[in-house]
Amino acid sequence: MLRLYDNHLSGNGYKPRLLLAHLGQAYERVEVDILKGETRTPEFLSRNRNGRIPVLELEDGTCLAESNAILFYLAEGSRFLPSDPLARAISLQWMFFEQYSHEPFIAVARHWIQHVEMTSAQRALLPEKREGGNAALTVMEGHLRDGNWFGGDAMTIADVALYAYTHVANEGGFEIERYPAVRDWLARVQEEPGHVPMEPASEGVIAPTKS
Repeated sequence: MLRLYDNHLSGNGYKPRLLLAHLGQAYERVEVDILKGETRTPEFLSRNRNGRIPVLELEDGTCLAESNAILFYLAEGSRFLPSDPLARAISLQWMFFEQYSHEPFIAVARHWIQHVEMTSAQRALLPEKREGGNAALTVMEGHLRDGNWFGGDAMTIADVALYAYTHVANEGGFEIERYPAVRDWLARVQEEPGHVPMEPASEGVIAPTKS
């Protein structure tokens, strides 16, 4: 059985949880306390030398890190990863955008505000994070005025990747109400069969109902 090393606070951890729910794939979920340094133990570092969650451990013991790489692996052969080369590349384009232009601003601002006691240096950098996050949301808003999804005519892993931190962007001080097309897209993602909220119910074996 697949095993997901994860943290309930993490949008990056939520990405594979959400896709696994849509796929109806059973897996074992292991909570890792990132605030207590559990990703820096020798045991965890043997699974991911970069010391970050999520990590997906396959049936043969192979460990795969980086949330968007995990999405790409899990989605192979499903409706969430287009088979057409261009459509697939467009999905990846938005996933690269998420990691380079979106997550470093929206996710980081949320983490600083919600989960740690901000240092003076972080507080000084917060306006820069807000500026970058709003720039990313503006790009998304422009795209969604012309289409319902980020990877084509239906929901793909690009939408999963972008949804994870966008739907909690308000926790980082971002006003989603300023972006009506983004707000409508968030509602579409939530209405997809198999959707699960960010907060997982428990550790242990998760056996979602196939959508």
